[in-house]
Amino acid sequence: MFGRFLDHLEEWLIAFLMGAATLLIFVAVVHRYAAGAHYPVFLQPVQDFLLRINLGWAQELCIYMFIWMAKFGAAYGVRTGIHVGVDVLVKRLRPERQKLVILFGLMGGVLFTAVIGTMGAKFVYGLMGTDQTTPDLEWPSWVVYLCIPLGSYLMCFRFLQVAVHYWRTGEVPHHDAGHVEGLDGQKIELGKPV
Repeated sequence: MFGRFLDHLEEWLIAFLMGAATLLIFVAVVHRYAAGAHYPVFLQPVQDFLLRINLGWAQELCIYMFIWMAKFGAAYGVRTGIHVGVDVLVKRLRPERQKLVILFGLMGGVLFTAVIGTMGAKFVYGLMGTDQTTPDLEWPSWVVYLCIPLGSYLMCFRFLQVAVHYWRTGEVPHHDAGHVEGLDGQKIELGKPV
């Protein structure tokens, strides 16, 4: 139950951050263009109104949103098997050696993300005692950097999940680029509605 909730939370967070950042950048670009355009005299109040709206913080917020999205997206990638991997040499090994090499790689991922998460947590803890803020939004800096330990520990958990699943079943998550979720078992023909 908790695993399914975490899966959905991860997906919702990634989708929200991606959608919100895209919308915010679109609004900021339209605003910048509209505020800088040459208006006839009778539309001058429109330009004056647009110039009073400050969206100088939008770029900074979008950068932070994409960073958070990338950190949680990496964990999603481990869970679903969409990370790029080179397994040419591994597939040439005997099955019992394949299992050891794959488990070694997964445990390497666990160790790496645990170390990054711990170092990130120490860094964030150190920032909490300072008055450092972000340049435009003026948020406490530790809030922005919190994505490092949270995303890394989630990725560590996902590596452990995949390792345990592989140990039990011998299967790692694999992403099929030709598969469309929600259309299982349906035959799709061009030109015909689904």
